[in-house]
Amino acid sequence: MDRMAVESLFSRAGSLRCLVVGDLMLDEYLWGKTERISPEAPVQVVDVLREDLRLGGAGNVANSLLALGCQVAVASVIGEDENGWNLVKTFNKLGITTEGILQEAGRRTGRKTRVLASNQQIVRIDRESREPLSNPLEKRLCNWLQEHVPGFDVVLISDYLKGVLTPQVLRTVMTAARQRKTPVLVDPKGNDYRKYRGATCLTPNRKEAESASGIPIRCQTTLHEAASSLMAMAELDNLLITRSEEGMSLFCGTGETVHIPTVAREVFDVTGAGDTVLALLAFGVAGGLDLAEAARLANVAAGIAVGKLGTSIVTPDEIITAVAASHRDSDSKVKSREVLAGIIEQEQTRGRRVVFTNGCFDLLHAGHVKYLQAARHLGDLLVLGLNSDASVRRLKGSKRPLIGEDERAHILAALDCVDYVCLFDDDTPLELIMALKPQILVKGGDYTADGVVGKEIVESYGGRVELIPFVDGKSTTNIIEKVLERYAATPAV
Repeated sequence: MDRMAVESLFSRAGSLRCLVVGDLMLDEYLWGKTERISPEAPVQVVDVLREDLRLGGAGNVANSLLALGCQVAVASVIGEDENGWNLVKTFNKLGITTEGILQEAGRRTGRKTRVLASNQQIVRIDRESREPLSNPLEKRLCNWLQEHVPGFDVVLISDYLKGVLTPQVLRTVMTAARQRKTPVLVDPKGNDYRKYRGATCLTPNRKEAESASGIPIRCQTTLHEAASSLMAMAELDNLLITRSEEGMSLFCGTGETVHIPTVAREVFDVTGAGDTVLALLAFGVAGGLDLAEAARLANVAAGIAVGKLGTSIVTPDEIITAVAASHRDSDSKVKSREVLAGIIEQEQTRGRRVVFTNGCFDLLHAGHVKYLQAARHLGDLLVLGLNSDASVRRLKGSKRPLIGEDERAHILAALDCVDYVCLFDDDTPLELIMALKPQILVKGGDYTADGVVGKEIVESYGGRVELIPFVDGKSTTNIIEKVLERYAATPAV
């Protein structure tokens, strides 16, 4: 995973419209301790110390998307009971659209109660309805879906076999989504995956894949056999099988298979891990990632989720931190323009002065370092705008740069005096300066103040331009000339 791409994706989350269709329920947790056996029967007595009520099932998927910053709506059928009203009230409080949630008298809204002691589940109690929707409610739900599905960027199907996702409801979703080529991602249940025909991708875990295909997964060969069977059954283009400690395997209709290893973590609870995978996969796809990259993002998030107890959301900060942990420290300083603009705005709100400079910085030398150190002393943060490879070629010719943009960015980010590096592809950093609004704009002593790009912009809001002399005799051109002089006539060793 590329951390910059992930940060950029999260910066666009607010524009992504996600619809979750499926079985809603409440997850109740009773936390306590057990130190004695009941005198009434040979069972443990749990002294309840804390109670917690959370969104479960499709509600946990919706809550996960909301935590990522997306616009979220939910479509389902629940009962006209206390649990149902609690669900709707919770959704409204969170800002999740509930126009697609219908209520039916006599239907029991699901509530799963888990009793935990010493961080271990003692027992689970389920109170729910499992019968299929009545014809009138099924028709009302289908009419709503037919009208509203085309208005979303992605549709998520969260199936817990509680009766909401009837064959007709699923057909309506697939047909409506196909009209606008909206991706539909499904967390499936049951053994007959034919009901999911038309979906973009299914996300069964290994046990579910074995049950639906009838093939025990024991090795790579049986894994591929099970995947082929399921893809043929549901006429799928894509299938993502989650395999616990063995990671994930993405099978594509093109014949490509991508195996994604898991990140070693201590597992406390797998409750809701499938919800996390579905939410992050859909989030990635809606945000423009290909399925393989979206699956890698989901894999990172699932690794975080299983380290928590109960149905839990995973935050953008947790995901970005996990992705960044797999890179060098310098990687955390390299930011996209969108992400960096938000960071700089926060820093300036705190009263910090931002210094900006830019350049190609091809073949870093002592002159560069002294220049950057001097620039950093002018303020509290130094942001370096770095010309991309394409930009350098336009400015300096087809033989430059000698060092690629990624390598140049990480070398510069490794310097203590540089706080952030941001690549730009234009010939000048004008748009980057407009986005970041630094207080101090710095260029080398070979410029005049009037010749500095962005001077008028910075001065318009009270900023200033500073010119710093370069160290004599230190330049990339001089280094190239020395190399050519010393080695041009020397035979290769």
